[in-house]
Amino acid sequence: MNAKGTVHKYGDNVDTDVIIPARYLNTASHQELAAHCMEDIDKEFIRKVQPGDIMVAQKNFGCGSSREHAPIAIKASGISCVIASTFARIFYRNAINIGLPILECPEAAENITGGDQVSVDFDTGLISNLTTGKTYQAQPFPPFIQEMIRKGGLLNSISK
Repeated sequence: MNAKGTVHKYGDNVDTDVIIPARYLNTASHQELAAHCMEDIDKEFIRKVQPGDIMVAQKNFGCGSSREHAPIAIKASGISCVIASTFARIFYRNAINIGLPILECPEAAENITGGDQVSVDFDTGLISNLTTGKTYQAQPFPPFIQEMIRKGGLLNSISK
């Protein structure tokens, strides 16, 4: 499983209220959630994001409330992977549960910049910045979690 795309870069402590503001939580539509993803921190995000793009952030990404709407909005917006120095634990688990690939890699999160072209090999955890030629090593998920993500999350994995 691999990802390749343009980077959208964010800083520390991006909380779930910024990822998907609470005023939009009255819908179950993934596309409606995606339409408002990141709008309070990056008004242009939803117009710039392309299917396959990659989100990179610093420490404590996804902190705040435990809503699963945040990783759903990110995934539905077209983001193929989120790389961060660290993730809030509940976001980490929610991302896996809905099938959004995430990787913790402080060096990559620090050195990759917005607009860079990046590829990710989920089997090995290798992150390649195609713009700079630098590579970074993240810890890949074990095969059973990779399979869960490949199938679209926990519920899809159980039903298949």
